[in-house]
Amino acid sequence: MVIKVFLASSSGSTAIKKKQQDVVGFLEALKVDYTELDIACNEDNRLWMRQNVPKDKKPANGIPLPPQIFNEDSYCGDYETFFDAKEDNSVFAFLGLPPPPGSKAREGEEEDEEQVYCLQEEEDLQSEEEEELRQLEEEEEAEAQEEEEAE
Repeated sequence: MVIKVFLASSSGSTAIKKKQQDVVGFLEALKVDYTELDIACNEDNRLWMRQNVPKDKKPANGIPLPPQIFNEDSYCGDYETFFDAKEDNSVFAFLGLPPPPGSKAREGEEEDEEQVYCLQEEEDLQSEEEEELRQLEEEEEAEAQEEEEAE
């Protein structure tokens, strides 16, 4: 699986350049194999990128701006979705790649599973406590009724 990052080497936009650098720098830091495909110097790359970004992911003007990220021919997303995945510590899932062994992403998954288990345990305890409280209230009401009837 090859991650393809479509970039514009001669973009006049500082914002686009920063976004491209952020994506590439982060992929390098994670040691993810990727290929840079320049849409400014290669018309085939530009056309392929534009044709393969899903219609519902294209901006209102219909022309997706770089960086655009693919796993082989599968669309992963643009910079905003990449940034969200980075913030959520889910870049490997975003890229459609398994996290490397011992990575923080794997640890995060294990922590998530542990949190879910703890939350379930907490909910179970709370339900038990609520049931006990309900039973006590019913017993108290029954005793109060018995006392009223006895008087």
